[in-house]
Amino acid sequence: MKSAIVTAVAVMLLVSCVTVKPPTYVSRGPGWYTVKRSDTLYSIAWRYGLDYKQLARWNQIDVNTPIHPGQRLRMIKPDSKTVAGSSVQKPATKTKTKATSKPKASTTTGSNDQYSGRSPVKWIWPTQGKPLNTFLASQLDRRGIDIAGKFGQPVRAVADGKVVYSGNGLSGYGNLIIIKHSDTYLSAYAYCQERLVQEGASVKSGKVVARMGRRDNTAKLHFEIRRNGKPVDPMKYLPNQ
Repeated sequence: MKSAIVTAVAVMLLVSCVTVKPPTYVSRGPGWYTVKRSDTLYSIAWRYGLDYKQLARWNQIDVNTPIHPGQRLRMIKPDSKTVAGSSVQKPATKTKTKATSKPKASTTTGSNDQYSGRSPVKWIWPTQGKPLNTFLASQLDRRGIDIAGKFGQPVRAVADGKVVYSGNGLSGYGNLIIIKHSDTYLSAYAYCQERLVQEGASVKSGKVVARMGRRDNTAKLHFEIRRNGKPVDPMKYLPNQ
């Protein structure tokens, strides 16, 4: 009898020492992306065919907020339960004061960007040459057009805008430049021999941003336009040659 009581007491003590933790939300597995050194919000959205504004909303960040290597970004739309348990890091909350709180900044408008809310009135060709293919959104290498030319010839911005990516971190694009023309439109210039502009630079229509490179032993430029993150046929925007 005494041994049974001792055993029961021991079990009760053991249970009382165990802390039951609620399930934690882990930012890993399918639907998450780990930021690499050369990534920007725009290049990640471009790689996966997403609207950069949508990507910013899902991760509760501003479109102009820098991202850092090792940071994890949500790549699919969260449901309400997921948002409630989200592990997205936020700045530490400061002690409340009597001062009137300021309104929260928008996480999507990029209000400090002079190219927000405007769409190009006029587009120009990014370089001289004839198209080598037609647009087909279902094929990765045909989500834009390839333009034939001479190795090293100028590649120009098709409209006023801001350089939001300049690098070679996107597989299949080589030296790549992405230019934001408005909240709606982005353009990209791939296979470049040389990039002549840096991220953050404002460019005018016709500005030389790169030199034409080679792909498959052919001098050409791969050119794309994205509307709200989705590839569209550049020939519907570029003027007749």
